[in-house]
Amino acid sequence: MSDLDFTADEMMTIAAARALSNDDICFVGIGAPSAACNVARLTHAPDITLIYESGTIGTAPDVLPLSIGDGELCDTAVTTVSVPEMFRYWLQGGRVSVGFLGAAQLDKFGNINTTVIGDYDNPKTRLPGGGGAPEIASSCGEIFITMKQSLRGMVDKIDFFTSFGHGTGGDDREKLGMTTKGPTLLITDLAVWRPDPETKEFVVRSLHPGVTREQVQETCGWTVIFADDLTETPVPTELELTTLRDLKARTKAAHEGAAA
Repeated sequence: MSDLDFTADEMMTIAAARALSNDDICFVGIGAPSAACNVARLTHAPDITLIYESGTIGTAPDVLPLSIGDGELCDTAVTTVSVPEMFRYWLQGGRVSVGFLGAAQLDKFGNINTTVIGDYDNPKTRLPGGGGAPEIASSCGEIFITMKQSLRGMVDKIDFFTSFGHGTGGDDREKLGMTTKGPTLLITDLAVWRPDPETKEFVVRSLHPGVTREQVQETCGWTVIFADDLTETPVPTELELTTLRDLKARTKAAHEGAAA
């Protein structure tokens, strides 16, 4: 065990970062996925290739971008291509190993809603939309998802299918002609989840330090399945925490300066 203090959000980001390898070509979502991917790049995966939707390839931002159009991405990229080339040649061409996405709503089969809360024609809340996420979810080799747990976010039935996960489970992806793996990992602020090989329903594989099964269930809108060999997520190392905190501090300073 580590004597270092860390927050649930830091544990989530670091656990997500650990899932990435040096050889990955990763399509990065803005927000929590971006933080996780850049912590991986700055620690154990220095040669990872990070791709953002705006067409930047091999980007190595010093601060986290505010959006896919942030100049920091283009300034630090190996190259920048057009968005049509990014999607048609790189993504749909099968050249991206991992897509890292967030979600406003998520169900137990990894289906994502980032479009509307409520009825589509008369929504309670209109969300930012899919952007490139639907294509990322179908064309990347596999999908990692990261989000904070809540009853509003992790629901039994999503209000809108923005990005297809495993549908209603089983071989739904194959029936639709999808040849990629779909969601293979979910990292929340409480646990690490992976889909059951047969049903494709997410199963809790490890609990973050100090988290109970009851806490996981209380913040999830479906009946949670826990693995028989449930483990505890390894605590963050000093290097991981320092890297994340320094990145967040640089980002805060840069964006506050831009606002001023």
